[in-house]
Amino acid sequence: MHSSLYLQNDASIIVISFINNKIKLNQESNLFKPLGKMVTVNKHRMHVYTEGKGEITLVFMAGGGTCSPTLDFRSLYSRLSDNYRIAVVEKAGYGFSEIVDVPRDIDTVLEETRKALTLAGEKAPYALFPHSMSGIEALYWAQKYPDEITAIVGLDPAVPAAYENFSMPSKVVLNLPAFAAKIGLTRFIPSICNSSAAIKYGSLTDNEKEIYRAIFYRRTATKTMLDELECIQESARKVNELGTPKVPMLFFISNGKGTGWEKEQWRQYLTQYISKVPKGQKVLLDCGHYIHNYEYETIALKSKEFINNVRRVKK
Repeated sequence: MHSSLYLQNDASIIVISFINNKIKLNQESNLFKPLGKMVTVNKHRMHVYTEGKGEITLVFMAGGGTCSPTLDFRSLYSRLSDNYRIAVVEKAGYGFSEIVDVPRDIDTVLEETRKALTLAGEKAPYALFPHSMSGIEALYWAQKYPDEITAIVGLDPAVPAAYENFSMPSKVVLNLPAFAAKIGLTRFIPSICNSSAAIKYGSLTDNEKEIYRAIFYRRTATKTMLDELECIQESARKVNELGTPKVPMLFFISNGKGTGWEKEQWRQYLTQYISKVPKGQKVLLDCGHYIHNYEYETIALKSKEFINNVRRVKK
């Protein structure tokens, strides 16, 4: 008797949440409009945001699960677009890009990124600004197409060693947040979205925060994101086998909070990697994993110095 009542109550909550979510999504539809260009790659639509002018394009690459790469990076790239061309590529399942069921191996992901940039009118040379999991893609890009990459500025980027003993969460665990987002349960806990580093610590305007929230409720733990995560260990292994790419690198390294690793372990992964780079530099920051939303002023300043120095050396 009691168990059947509990089941009925649970079902009612799910139905109410689902209906409420559908209504809210419709109300927010005017906010969910691409801020940049939509291009068709591999039979699906991808979003590329650009601004600024310059001889070199800074390509911002989001970490795994970042709902809105364009707005997540805004606090940082808005301080760089006076001097450089800015491009943010939103991978399939992220931001305004489509949620699709396509292979997420590193070769496919990289070629989609490159193609999206080309279709959006961008061209090399690029300086890559990868955050977290995209560090693997950035390293692979420099390995496969070194002539396209001037430098890598890692925003607390993941490196192959971090995934050697990585314990992949079970599919049940991974699908829980996806289910909660799909039926709208996350709307009843607004602190989940409002505690995002971009909203809480970045320099977004009130309108940009509203757009971020509208994207958050559409792009949390999407199937495409989860498929990419399932491929990351194999991607990291492939990158590791190809050795260290010979491009100048600057790593901004966090205190590990939000990475899933302890501070010293996380810093050790990145510090050991950058020590093998001939022109490698590092900056330790006492802040969480989304460093570009905490220390954007410092990162912008030091990134300019690094990139300008790289360009002077090449000339």
